[in-house]
Amino acid sequence: MGTLGWLILVYQSLGNKGLLKNFSYQNTLSPILYGAYLFMGVVSLLWSTDVGYSTLQLVMDLESLVFAYFLIKTIVRFNFYHAETPLSISHCLFYSIFWVLLIFVIGMYIDPDTFFRLTHGGEVARLGGILMNPNELGMLAVVGIGCALVYWNESRYKWRTLLFAAVILYALIMTGSRSSMIGLLLVVFLFVNKLGKSSLKFLVYAGMGLAIPVIIRFIFIKQGDLDEVLSMTGRLPFWKALLTEGLEKSPWYGFGFMRISWTGAFKSVHTYEGHMTHNTFIQVLMNLGFIGLAIVVFQMIFTLRAHLKSDDRIVRMTFIGIYIPILINSFTEFGIFGETNFGILFYQILIWMNTIKYSPVFTSSQKLQLTISGRFPEIARVSN
Repeated sequence: MGTLGWLILVYQSLGNKGLLKNFSYQNTLSPILYGAYLFMGVVSLLWSTDVGYSTLQLVMDLESLVFAYFLIKTIVRFNFYHAETPLSISHCLFYSIFWVLLIFVIGMYIDPDTFFRLTHGGEVARLGGILMNPNELGMLAVVGIGCALVYWNESRYKWRTLLFAAVILYALIMTGSRSSMIGLLLVVFLFVNKLGKSSLKFLVYAGMGLAIPVIIRFIFIKQGDLDEVLSMTGRLPFWKALLTEGLEKSPWYGFGFMRISWTGAFKSVHTYEGHMTHNTFIQVLMNLGFIGLAIVVFQMIFTLRAHLKSDDRIVRMTFIGIYIPILINSFTEFGIFGETNFGILFYQILIWMNTIKYSPVFTSSQKLQLTISGRFPEIARVSN
C-alpha cells in the first residue's frame, strides 16, 4: 500500500512537470474480462462461508491491479516525453527482483533457520523458509532471469547484468523448485531461438544438454523418490479428489472467492487435507465454478492475443520472459488466479502493458499547454 501511494505521487508529479495525461486504450477485452472475474468474486461473497478471507483476497488482488495500472501509465507517460532515455518494465523488474533475492541469498548464510525450509523429513533444505513458498520464490527468480535476457540487449552494463543474473540463478537453484527450473529452460530456449548467431545457439544448447541430467538428478528426483515425482508430490490424487468429491457440491458458482470447500479445508480419505489446490485453474473452478473458469479462459485468450498482435519486439520478448514462468507456476502452485502472490501482480502488469498507450493526438488547449511549457516541439518530433 505504501509503494502504491508513492507510485501515485510519482505519477502526479509528472503532470506538475508538464507531461500531459493523454492516454488511449486498446485490447480492452482483456482488462474487462479480468474485471468480470473480480466482480464475480465480489458476488461470491454472498455464499462464501468465510467472507473475511474472501474479502481480504479480493482487496489484495484489486490493490495490485491498481498498482500495475499506475505503474504502466507512469512508464508510458514518461517514455513518450523522454523517448531518448526510456524506462522499461524488464529493467525495473530485473533490478527489483535482484534486490529481493539478494536478501534471501545473504539471509540463508546469516539466518538459515529463517531462510531455509526443511522438506522430505528434514533431508532437503529449500530457500524460502518461513518467509516465502520455495516454488513462488523460484518463479520470482525465473521472471528476473527472463527480464535480464530482455534487458541484456539494451543494457550498457552487460557484466553487471550478468553478475546480478548469476545471483538470481543461484537463488533459483537453492529453492529446489522443479516447476521453476522447467520455466527457466523454456524461457532460455525461446530466447536463444531468436538469436542470429548459430555458434552461440550451439553453445547454449550444448550447455543446456549437459545441465539437464544434473537438474533431473539433484532437483527433480529428491532423495531418489521417483514415485513422488510421478504423483507431482501428491497433487494428482488431491486434484482427483477435488474434482470427483468436492466440485459436485457446487459446480456452477463454486464455494466463494479463494474457497475450495464449505469448511476451512478440503478433506478426503483418499488424499491429504488442503486449503488451496496447487493449480490456479482448479482453484478457479472450485471457488467460482464453471462460470468463473469460462471467464478466466476467455480472459487469458484475449490477453495472449493482444501480445501476439503487438508490433513492439521488446513488448513481445518481455511477455515471454514473464508469462512463461508464471503460467508454469500456475499448474502447480498459487498461479495467476490463485491466492495473492507475485504471479498475480506480474500477470496484471502484462494485462495493462498492451492495453494502455499514449495518444499523440492533442486538443488545441493541450497544444497550447505544451507550447507554453516548451515541450510541444519535442512532442511533434516524437509524433512524426
